[in-house]
Amino acid sequence: MYPYKFNPILKSTIWGGDKIIPFKHLNVKQEQVGESWEVSGVHGSESIVSNGPDTGKNLAQLVKEYKGQLVGEDNYKQFGNTFPLLIKFIDARDDLSIQVHPNDALAGKRHNSMGKTEMWYIIDNANDTAHLHSGLKKRITPEEYAQMVENHTIVDALADYKIKPDEVYFLPAGRIHSIGKGCFLAEIQQTSDITYRIYDFNRKDKNGKTRELHTELAKDAIDYTVQDDYRTLYTPEQNKSVELINCPYFTTSVYDLTEDMSVDYSELDSFVIYICLEGSCTVTDHENNQSQLRAGESILFPATTKMIQITVNEHVKFLESYV
Repeated sequence: MYPYKFNPILKSTIWGGDKIIPFKHLNVKQEQVGESWEVSGVHGSESIVSNGPDTGKNLAQLVKEYKGQLVGEDNYKQFGNTFPLLIKFIDARDDLSIQVHPNDALAGKRHNSMGKTEMWYIIDNANDTAHLHSGLKKRITPEEYAQMVENHTIVDALADYKIKPDEVYFLPAGRIHSIGKGCFLAEIQQTSDITYRIYDFNRKDKNGKTRELHTELAKDAIDYTVQDDYRTLYTPEQNKSVELINCPYFTTSVYDLTEDMSVDYSELDSFVIYICLEGSCTVTDHENNQSQLRAGESILFPATTKMIQITVNEHVKFLESYV
């Protein structure tokens, strides 16, 4: 098997910006692209292979055909033909809705689906006012939550962070959150498109209608625990792997390289995804399959990959994620 690249799936939104197209070097004209789905097995939005003998197949077909060779034997036993991660780039020209995602138990009961735990890695901020919401800053009850939504004051209960590049936010299912205006980030999440929209700033779509809210569904999904700080703190280092998140759903590290590096995956029973944030490199696997990786691109290495040689073309930074 060989490393897979995919055609990006561009999602136009009412809050989308103008960074994704040039960031991904796409020669297309499309305004308000809010999301680029990089690696997706979500039904109806499956990524299409863009390189090699499997060009034109979608990710669901790959999993069904290659099973544990692609995703890892234990992963295949757990997830079957569902690819377990969804990788996105998100560009917010305006505030996204305030929302929450159900955990596995609630999503399974209500939607026969996985829950949605996710993480954000901040790539860029449009200005000094770029911000996001993550978690509650004060204790409220479910009843108070519903009242604050009705009174348009729910924002007052949320922790608000001005963002900077390279910051990390971990969002376990149940944590109320919102990506704010000016955020450009990479998102890694469980394969689920279930979102409970809590509040949308009374915004209207192109047809002049407000979007549906899921106040009651969200009430039971929210984790009402209050923390002092919802950021994931880490110490950046060059030319080594720096682990950011290690949870039951994914492990993600960042590589900031000015030197070449070899990475041994011979003991790992999982696919590996690289998500390039800046610069470029050449990646060569143990079978001498060679691929170029540059900012805005992602690549999926199958679980059969034993070793990857990373040759730095220019100062490169990328995320590594696996299950």
